[in-house]
Formats: sequence, C-alpha cells, structure tokens
Amino acid sequence: MDDDFLFMTLLYDFYGALLTDKQREIFEMYYLNDYSLGEISELLDISRQGVYDTLKRAESSLEFFEEKLGLVKRHQEIMNKLDKIEKGIKIIRQRERDPEILKIIEEIAREIEELNP
Repeated sequence: MDDDFLFMTLLYDFYGALLTDKQREIFEMYYLNDYSLGEISELLDISRQGVYDTLKRAESSLEFFEEKLGLVKRHQEIMNKLDKIEKGIKIIRQRERDPEILKIIEEIAREIEELNP
C-alpha cells in the first residue's frame, strides 16, 4: 500500500462520518474492500465515471476537513511524541536503580499505554 492510500484511509477514520451516505459507500468499497471502479459501477448500477466523480469528491472533502480541522496531523504529532516518551522510559528503566524512581516510571508507562492504542 502506498502512503497516499494509507493517508486517505486515515482521513476517512477521522472524517468519514461527515461524508454523504453515497460517498461513504463508494469510498468503503474502493478503499476498504478493494473493489475496482468497474466493480463498484456494476454493483451500484451507476456509470464508472459517476463512481470516479463521487470518489474524487469524497477524497476532496476529506482533505478539506483535514485542512480546516487538522485532527489527523495533531493525532500523528501526539503519536510521535508518545513514541519518543516510550523510548525514553525504556532507557531510564535500563539505567535507573532507585525503586521510587522506577515506580514513578512504571506509573507513567501505564498512563502512556492507555493513551496509545
């Protein structure tokens, strides 16, 4: 899978509920269920061009929502920061010997695990 495909499905995870029913249906068939435009056209009894246009409108809408709201960007930033914190905790666990410090580190690690899906 390429990065654009993954990014589009991530946008859908965040903003898919804001699409029309038809856009969601076609988006899911194409991106999530791996149907071709021709297969979707046959199944929904609409032209291949109609499928393409609806899919492009859905993609544009998702990109617009991200441009305005930035939820995916913020999510990715948070996930990157959590990864850095987890790496730091791992290093501290290996080097620290004070039981009180280790206890605090373990509490922090548990909190991070709850945030990190």
